[in-house]
Amino acid sequence: MVGFLWREVSEKEREKIREEAERVMKSFSKRLERVKGSLGESNSRKGDFERVEGKVPCAQIDREIMFDNAPKKNDDSIIAEKGDW
Repeated sequence: MVGFLWREVSEKEREKIREEAERVMKSFSKRLERVKGSLGESNSRKGDFERVEGKVPCAQIDREIMFDNAPKKNDDSIIAEKGDW
């Protein structure tokens, strides 16, 4: 079974993989640069492993920022991408 999980990759294939990975990272970073606003504080709660019912804070979403960041929109709707990734 292990033989099916690993195979040697030629130098040509390695270069092709490197180029594809670089293209994906550049594409992602360009899209990330278009996001407006600040990231603020992290929502990570280390040590908090269980949700307490009734005491969960609701995330506030700024509608204006959300629509400003959307590349395609139509009145009150955001047009989502399909298979572009």
